[in-house]
Amino acid sequence: MTLSKSLAKSLVVAALLAVAGCQEADYKNLALKAEMPLPDKLVRSMQDKGMTKSSPVLFRIFKEENKFEVWKRKNNGRYDLLTSYEICKISGELGPKFREGDRQAPEGFYAIRMHQMNPKSSYFLSFDTGFPNAYDRVHGRTGANLMVHGACSSSGCYSMTDEQVAEIYAFARDAFRGGQTDIQLQAFPSA
Repeated sequence: MTLSKSLAKSLVVAALLAVAGCQEADYKNLALKAEMPLPDKLVRSMQDKGMTKSSPVLFRIFKEENKFEVWKRKNNGRYDLLTSYEICKISGELGPKFREGDRQAPEGFYAIRMHQMNPKSSYFLSFDTGFPNAYDRVHGRTGANLMVHGACSSSGCYSMTDEQVAEIYAFARDAFRGGQTDIQLQAFPSA
């Protein structure tokens, strides 16, 4: 092998290692966000109510009241309200989303699965709501990438503060790890 070929290969390897190092650092930052533990206060509240961190979870949204509720299954099999958050920003008005670009946040019943969780979100952390569901599609409703996310900015999403979305994300993550295959998201115009 000539000196120039050897030098070229060394440069390529060095460049790949440099890129890999950046990606590793980025991955560690993403992993830290996505693995943030629930605050001790919430863990104690779960224990007091007969819940575990990995027990199934259900999310409810009330648009008019700007509320995002977290319900968890208790050891007796019944669900109980664990905590609620004030939604930071919702775009649009009361009523369902009809078409891409109408800036409406969805209303209905949606299934959130593990593949919809997004630790690489531009909005701190996020997960896709699952819009459009089968009902929406049958009624010709269109739209994509409608999320629950951080950053308090919305154009059809349910936007939370970064701290709130980290907790909500942790509830979902822990429930998936406990064996839950999909999380129901119920989005209502009002209570």
